[in-house]
Parts: sequence; structure tokens; C-alpha cells
Amino acid sequence: MKVTDSKVIDYQKRDNIGYIILNRPRVLNVYNIQMRDELYQVLGAIRDDPEVRVAIVRGVGERAFCAGADLTEFLTAPSPVVARQVRWERDVWGLFLSIAKPLIAALHGYVLGSGLEIALCCDIRIASEDVQFGLPESGLGIIPAAGGSQTLPRAIGRAKALDMLMMGRWIGAEEALRLKLVNWVVSQTDLLPESEKIAGKIKAHAPLAVGYAKQAVTRGLDFGLAQGLELESKLANLLSLSS
Repeated sequence: MKVTDSKVIDYQKRDNIGYIILNRPRVLNVYNIQMRDELYQVLGAIRDDPEVRVAIVRGVGERAFCAGADLTEFLTAPSPVVARQVRWERDVWGLFLSIAKPLIAALHGYVLGSGLEIALCCDIRIASEDVQFGLPESGLGIIPAAGGSQTLPRAIGRAKALDMLMMGRWIGAEEALRLKLVNWVVSQTDLLPESEKIAGKIKAHAPLAVGYAKQAVTRGLDFGLAQGLELESKLANLLSLSS
């Protein structure tokens, strides 16, 4: 699928890697309703396509991965009935977090609001040196509505997450690396090549083992240690039975 003016998500597939490309560069890849709907379709395609072993999420343009949500659309509230129906039919964030395949976020420029929430739904985050992370919702009289209040503290801890959430403070690449919000920091020129290099290493391993490893960690973090060890044992047994 090629980039077109009518689409705001470009989906490409090469060598067992899926590419989710946010394509609204003139407005800093701001997340709008059309992007939500297209992203839902693309995530479903990645989930269901056995040829895709790993996916990379990135944004088009020099200035931003995604600078947040288009509040002119999302703060224009539909009726409660319509809102519930849309949420049921297009739970993008639930779908994001349910995908068993590894997801890599290649992050540059502004990664704000919904942009940071997209990044937090990914398993590995690689940032360029110019990156700026933030959740500015409190300054707008709202709170994150796509999981940021839950995924951010799981990534960087309660204290630092509350710092960002309550004060709307932005952080750059060095602090993000120190807080373990990102795995690596590279130049913007190297961002996509490094992301593809990591994707290549992942896809070289057995897909089922990689998927089970992801499941053991992501699900296990919400359990106590005993439950987590039980989950690991079950997944290991399933893996041995499949070989």
C-alpha cells in the first residue's frame, strides 16, 4: 500500500516486517478519528497475517512522531450510545496491547499525548536525539484517555509518571533513556536503520517463542511472582508441545 493523500496511515510489509506509518506530517501527525479507524484496520492485519513477525511504528516528516490528538474532533462528544458503540467496535488501544507480535516504536521530534500513548503500547522504543516526550492533558483540563495513566507508570515508575502527568513536564532523549522510557537513543538519520536492525534480529528467532516471551513478561507484570511463574511454566509447556 502506498502513501496517498486520502490515507493517514500507510501500511507496508517487507521481509516479514510490518510498517505502520503515521502520515499527517503537515499537522505533526496529530491523531484524529480517521487515523484511529485506519490504525484499527492495520493492527488487525498485522495480528492476523502469519507473514508478519514484527512491526515498526513511525511517523512521516522531520518534526514529529505524533504531537497528540486532534482535540477539535475528540472533544466534540457524541451521544453516550454512539460513544460506547465506537469504543466497542474500534478499541484501538486494547487491540494494540493484545497483539502477540513484537512492536517497535521509532520515535523522533514531538511525542506528545496520544503519540506517547502509542509508543507506550509498543514493546521496544528507539528514540532520536531530538525527541520530546510529554503528556500535556492536565494543562488542557483533561487526563489521558488512551491508557497513558496506566502504561507510563509501568514503564518509568509512579513518581516520575505523576511528575509528567500532573505538571505536564516534557522530557528529552537523555532523561527518557535514564528513566528507561526508551531502550536506545540514536541520531535521526540512524533511527529507521537501527529499528530495522533490531526487527531483523527479532524475526530471526522462532515466532512462537518470541510471542510467548512477550506474553510472559507483559501479562506477568500484572501478577504476583507466584502467578507469574505459573504463567511462564504454562507457556513453556505449550511451546514444548508445539515443537
